[in-house]
Amino acid sequence: MKRLSVVLLLSIMINVSHAQLAIRGETVYTMAGKPLRNAVILVKGGKIEQVLEGAMVKLPEGYKVMEAKVVTPGLVDAHTVVGLTGIFNQKHDQMQLETSEPVQPELRAIDAYNPQEQLIEFVRNLGVTTMHTGHAPGALASGTTIVVKTVGNTIENALMDSGMVAFTFGESVSSNFKSPGTSAKQVAMMRNEFLKAQDYLKRSSSRDPEKRPAPDLRMEMLSRVLLKKTKVLFTAHKATDIMAALRLQKEFGFAMVLDGAAEAYLVVDEIKKSGVSVILHPTMMRAWGDTRNVSFETAAKLKEAGITFALQSGFEGYVPKTRIVLYEAAIAAANGLSFVDALASITINAAKIIGVDNRVGSIEKGKDADLVLFDGDPFEYTTHVCGVVVNGTVVSETCK
Repeated sequence: MKRLSVVLLLSIMINVSHAQLAIRGETVYTMAGKPLRNAVILVKGGKIEQVLEGAMVKLPEGYKVMEAKVVTPGLVDAHTVVGLTGIFNQKHDQMQLETSEPVQPELRAIDAYNPQEQLIEFVRNLGVTTMHTGHAPGALASGTTIVVKTVGNTIENALMDSGMVAFTFGESVSSNFKSPGTSAKQVAMMRNEFLKAQDYLKRSSSRDPEKRPAPDLRMEMLSRVLLKKTKVLFTAHKATDIMAALRLQKEFGFAMVLDGAAEAYLVVDEIKKSGVSVILHPTMMRAWGDTRNVSFETAAKLKEAGITFALQSGFEGYVPKTRIVLYEAAIAAANGLSFVDALASITINAAKIIGVDNRVGSIEKGKDADLVLFDGDPFEYTTHVCGVVVNGTVVSETCK
């Protein structure tokens, strides 16, 4: 009897996780075309089965019906440290930055991410279903990032994709380490590491086993960067640091995404010419240190220049240790960015930049059924998130 009960319980769990849903929205922003009115999204097997428009659409039998004023794709946080940083702001849940030395690209976010961290549930209940998370800015090379869903009991359940290697230029590096103390020293140290990696690659390709170098985790990761197998996420806020990062990228030819970029509006033409995408700082980032010249209007200026960008929650030193990208996009929309472009910056554009737009970021047939249900305009202060679906499973039905 006990064995039968276990089997029945497992069966119930499977049915719940692969529920058939019919989600009706008065307005549905698919981010794959114009907004739809009185649309129904059919979900089956964890995927979007079909998107139908029209008040007279007949719902199929056997589907759980959910209704909302507005439905959007699950929100995509293009850069955060949630899962490495925790909700309690205590030493045991702050794994986002190792300060024993300034260059450690070999550190893996997959080894530090805690999928059961309460902060993940906090952001998920506010609509974030996908995160690009990992080691924080503050070291020349702080480690790698990962792309995860905000569900799952283990990293294996949550993991979507390997991410990038996180680099930083700026005052935060100098404040965390005795050396480098100046901007010139930061650039010189990183150039030296890439030169070492070039030599490591050359020696590794030798036909003579005796001439090949011993395995070196740091060099292996930098070699992946040089071979364009792994992108660089380069955090730089001041215009001088942004330009230094762009020069380094041009010299060594690695694939790069510019991160932070508080003074991007001062070097828009140079960023445009480089062809790099930008994961812009949170719109409401506090103005101090490297970000003393931050502007609410930078997102709109990047859009006007034709630069691909996304918004992020970033890293905060206060509890609960994170911002919410929904609110950051709302402020960007109030400062020159259109509603649709602001929503794109935390859905489809964010998904494209972090390389998972084949699965998330828009409401299209065959994509993961990640959806957010609102009781009003998503960017209005009085609106609530009243439903969150991840991989076709309803993970929240309480208005937040």
